[in-house]
Amino acid sequence: MFTTDFLTANWYADFLKHIPDSKLFSLRAVFDAFPSVIGKLPVTILLALGGAFFGIIFAMVFALVKINRVRILYPIQAVFVSFLRGTPLLVQLMLTYYGIPLILKAINQSYGTAFNINAIPAELFAIVALAFNEAAYASETIRAAILSVDPGEIEAARSLGMTNRQVYHRIIIPNAAVVATPTLINSLIGLTKGTSLAFSASVVEIFAQARIIGGSDLKYFERFITVSIVYWIVNILIEILGRHIERRLDIETPVAIDLPDQEVRI
Repeated sequence: MFTTDFLTANWYADFLKHIPDSKLFSLRAVFDAFPSVIGKLPVTILLALGGAFFGIIFAMVFALVKINRVRILYPIQAVFVSFLRGTPLLVQLMLTYYGIPLILKAINQSYGTAFNINAIPAELFAIVALAFNEAAYASETIRAAILSVDPGEIEAARSLGMTNRQVYHRIIIPNAAVVATPTLINSLIGLTKGTSLAFSASVVEIFAQARIIGGSDLKYFERFITVSIVYWIVNILIEILGRHIERRLDIETPVAIDLPDQEVRI
């Protein structure tokens, strides 16, 4: 990774020599941890983007089921979302981490399959838990955004002969995206911070790496300052990206043009 190589170059080692170091608080330890912590940043980004991507997909399904009150699926969705919103993310991570292997083991015993449970990467368990947790909250955002679309536009589209799929694709989703994007960006920021809990599922991301480094020299406070700065910078970049997306999705208000009065002759 370019950033890691950049921070492990000789110039960075020389730079660290000029930073104060003491037994009570070591500023050098704060900067010394950056290369190792940033080296695990791709794992954090993978968890956040994977959880957000699948979370949005599940959220749209949950929202459509609730809006249309689909028979059988609606009560299941209501109970599932209520459970996800009513339990901590850490508990959901543990349920996923220990639950999925049990399900696969039961399938192997019942149907004679040979799923290799040990071959499943720990990141997958974390992404599943993060995706469902994100879906539980984003589904209400998406539902509200869909319901905020002007019914007149929907009726006009249907009067032109558009199918339900075309109405959603051309009218509802573009308008709902404008309303939902700011809240979804905030959810992505929260999801990025929530990846710090993935260490409990044996995933070594930036927070877990900071704990590992802190355990080697007991300078936990300095290492946590390092990881907090990394999280801060990442979330600032997400905010900038979110504002850019909002500007791209923003629908400009038509500008009224005053036409000169013309004399009408009979």
